[in-house]
Amino acid sequence: MSLLPHYYTNCIEAGCDEAGRGCLAGDVYAAAVILPADYDNPLLNDSKQLTPRRREALSLQIRRDAVAWSVGTVSAKEIDRINILRASILAMHRALDALAVRPEAVIVDGNRFTQYKALPYTTIVKGDGKYQPIAAASILAKTFRDEYMERIAEEYPYYDWASNKGYPTPAHRRALRRYGPSPYHRMSYALFAEGNLLPDDNPGNG
Repeated sequence: MSLLPHYYTNCIEAGCDEAGRGCLAGDVYAAAVILPADYDNPLLNDSKQLTPRRREALSLQIRRDAVAWSVGTVSAKEIDRINILRASILAMHRALDALAVRPEAVIVDGNRFTQYKALPYTTIVKGDGKYQPIAAASILAKTFRDEYMERIAEEYPYYDWASNKGYPTPAHRRALRRYGPSPYHRMSYALFAEGNLLPDDNPGNG
């Protein structure tokens, strides 16, 4: 079943989503996407439901077709200072700030957001599997973050970030125990725990 083209009608709507909340290392990324009013791409879906090859192809298509798109980031040090929930929302605000076209409304994946420039907004649980602008943002956030993790993996190859993208895989855990944390690790996370990995105020496992 195709995702719905829009939530708001008769206004310029930006979809937002983030990637990397549940990672032990690296920046959290967010994207904001404004699609054309008459746009309908049946291939768009939650980035986690797509193969890497399909995500890459759709990322190129989204950037070509969108009215405007942008990506915002928040560093691991900022995450440690303000917590992952605030960092995820800040990354989305930074992405919205960078849009070349000002939106008139915002739709956000999940259930947590804070007001952006007095614009109306709606949070939608699993919105990346329901609305195309959010799905498009999900794809851009994921592909841009994956590329970033592959770049910093060249600096610290023993954490296997090129494969795990910073998530807590056994190989990542073993490298942490052997080499200790890198400057990219989120020190506010339970880096060496085998159970729950995230701070209590984490909004999810994105």
